[in-house]
Amino acid sequence: MSKPAINYTEQDVLKLHDLYDGSTDSVELLVQVLEKSKRSVIGKLAKEGIYKKTGYITKTGDAPVTKKEMVHDIATVLEMDYEELVGLEKSPKAGLKNLQRGLELMLGNS
Repeated sequence: MSKPAINYTEQDVLKLHDLYDGSTDSVELLVQVLEKSKRSVIGKLAKEGIYKKTGYITKTGDAPVTKKEMVHDIATVLEMDYEELVGLEKSPKAGLKNLQRGLELMLGNS
């Protein structure tokens, strides 16, 4: 059986550790410096245990919140059980957000 080709030298691995700071810019820099594909660099970073997956954020820059979570929050503000508001999660998200904000302002829980 033949030996598998070595894709990353020890110096390459050291560069990975030195240059990667968790940002997508550092991944792009490593792609250029190491002359490897982005997929290869991310794979090697993951294999080395240093890759940090970036979290999803909404267009407004906030962490995503599901409608179900919003209804749970509304139920908490109203001091009710989630089950008492069954079906509310089918409402438009903007309406739920406005309802939640209005209740918090009205009840002083902001």
